Order: sequence, then C-alpha cells, then structure tokens
Amino acid sequence: MNTQPATQHTSAWVAFTYASFLGSATMVGGGILFLPLDLWIKGYLAMGVVMLVQSCITVVKTVRDVHESKRMLNRIEDARAERLLMEMSKD
Repeated sequence: MNTQPATQHTSAWVAFTYASFLGSATMVGGGILFLPLDLWIKGYLAMGVVMLVQSCITVVKTVRDVHESKRMLNRIEDARAERLLMEMSKD
C-alpha cells in the first residue's frame, strides 16, 4: 500500500507566505488610497480587490479538497484491492 507521509511546511515558509500576503495587500491598499480618484471609485476598486482575494482563497480550498477526496478514495480502493489479493492468496 502506498503510504506517503504528509509534507509539512517549515515555519520560515509559513512566515514568508504571511509576510508576502500582508505586503501585497498593503501595497495594493496604498496604491488605491493614493490614486487621484473620487472616494466612491476607490471604494469600488477596494471591493474588487477584496472579492478577488476571497475568490482565490475559495478556489484554492476547493481544489485542495477535491485532491484530498480523490487521494482518500484511492486509498480505500487500494485497501480493497489488497484485501482481495490477500484472500486470493489464502486459497
């Protein structure tokens, strides 16, 4: 049976991803804030950025969940096949 250990991220990588997200959100927010536009246009752009980030998070979670469910299904099928092979070898 294929038992691959789950990969763990290092604390440095996790900190880097949080810092990257915070940095990019700050830069985009500052860019919108200092645009020479009316307040309602800035609000519209800010809402678009927030929705884009939320959509990215949702897509990533959905893709990961689909991948994890397929992996679990494959493990179940592997276990069934292994059990069937063990029963066949006993005969």
